[in-house]
Amino acid sequence: MFRDNVWTPHHTFQRPDGKEGSSQLVPPPPRPAPPCLFLLPLRPPQIVPELLEKDPFLLVSDPSVPSSLQKPRSRVSVLRAGDRRCPRFPRTSKSMAFYRKSRAGKDALPLRRMLPFALLVLLAVLLVIFLLRDGTVTSSSSFVNMYGGSAAWETDRPLVIHLKSELKFPKQSILSMSLDQRNKLPPRNMDRFPTLAKDHTKIVLYVHDRPQYLRLVVSSLAAVEGIGETMLIVSHDGYFAEMDRIVQDIRFCQVKQIFAPYSPHLFPDSFPGVSPGDCHDKDDPIVNKCNGTADQYGNHRSPRTVSLKHHWWWMMNTVWDGMEETKGFSGHILFIEEDHFIYPNAYRNLQLLIGLKPMKCPECYATNLAPMDVNSIGEGWDMLVAEKMGNVGYSFNRTVWRKIHTKAKEFCSFDEYNWDITMWATVYPSFGTPVYTLRGPRRSAAHFGKCGLHQGRGKSSSCIDNAEARFQLDEIDKILNIKPDWKVHVVKKQSGYQAGFKGWGGWGDERDRELCLSFAYMYHDVQISSR
Repeated sequence: MFRDNVWTPHHTFQRPDGKEGSSQLVPPPPRPAPPCLFLLPLRPPQIVPELLEKDPFLLVSDPSVPSSLQKPRSRVSVLRAGDRRCPRFPRTSKSMAFYRKSRAGKDALPLRRMLPFALLVLLAVLLVIFLLRDGTVTSSSSFVNMYGGSAAWETDRPLVIHLKSELKFPKQSILSMSLDQRNKLPPRNMDRFPTLAKDHTKIVLYVHDRPQYLRLVVSSLAAVEGIGETMLIVSHDGYFAEMDRIVQDIRFCQVKQIFAPYSPHLFPDSFPGVSPGDCHDKDDPIVNKCNGTADQYGNHRSPRTVSLKHHWWWMMNTVWDGMEETKGFSGHILFIEEDHFIYPNAYRNLQLLIGLKPMKCPECYATNLAPMDVNSIGEGWDMLVAEKMGNVGYSFNRTVWRKIHTKAKEFCSFDEYNWDITMWATVYPSFGTPVYTLRGPRRSAAHFGKCGLHQGRGKSSSCIDNAEARFQLDEIDKILNIKPDWKVHVVKKQSGYQAGFKGWGGWGDERDRELCLSFAYMYHDVQISSR
């Protein structure tokens, strides 16, 4: 078996049979198995670990080899090739060091293979940083850090980067841009009310262009107990000077005004207003050579009609995700409209309902100041009521908003121009469970008037339908009239619009749907997407 080894000419080796081996170079013939043991006159000793690594059954006997790498011959007998009794040559500290070095080299191979991928990822990160600084990616760093800090609630969602090229916003006019700048102004009346109560509930009043209605609502808010503890956010659907003046005169609390900069009322000659060449009524786009997508009933869009849904959705996204005043705010926000009369006990009742909801009705999504049936004054029971969420004086927190926001596609694609019917018929049913709200047995807010959308302008109060006379307030409506120990009556039969209702139409134009989706993502670099 020693003929298989090749030696240098100036060395000889001693075979186990006592004969001296030849120094002539001999080509090694094939062999079935490695030898167990032989004596090896070595080249420089530093190659010993390598040979030991290749064959651990070597027995070294050479004066030039350190004694730590030699094994006494007397302790090892010569065995035949293939004998399973072959003793393993013990690995020394030096041989183990070499083994570790060799193994480390092998382990480094996958790392070297990963290097190009790592460089590619690094380049991608640098590109995103450059785009953020350059403004190519929508950024709201002044509003929220989506990866931590006070907005850690944002991180429970999939990460999807939305580029500005994906957002469909019309070109802004000078008025639209100026309103955008007004939206950044701080609240007024901070000299009168420098701080807000720690447990306050913010109030959002969204208005259109019915000044007679707005005056009555503002008057009712002025008489609300605790109104000075909170902030009133007034969201305008476009700009109407008289509506602006009424809000400017409010002195009973902090007031923040925001204006929808893409309201159809601000674009008289282009989308989202009326664009030249738009289809009207039931025009056929091919025959009439006009632009537009008809709804399910064959009707084309009406800017005055779609503005209500656009404003509500823009307002929700702005209030929850686009304002410094609500950044990191985890409490409830109350939403009321310009035709909601607010009772003096509304704010105190609301605070108590919000506090009771986790214990009394943990499955409830919201609280309401009035019954689902806008014509009802309440049951007058000595118990709380959990029923379908209504649209008069409703409040919820950021967790519920996040759930609503995940349904942006459903909200924006449903062929229905009313925001509330859209919520009842498609968004709420998609949650999988009934969307209950908690309220008291007597209303603390009421819908008034007989005017339709965008009516009630001018000095005549006929549209209000004698609202002041209708709301004859009793003493119980002026004080907290909810008891914490009351039980909850659950109205399990959900009346009104349900899943399966296909909508009244008016929302079939693709441009309206694209603008609606753009509102959903306008404040986020990282945003949930159901698309």
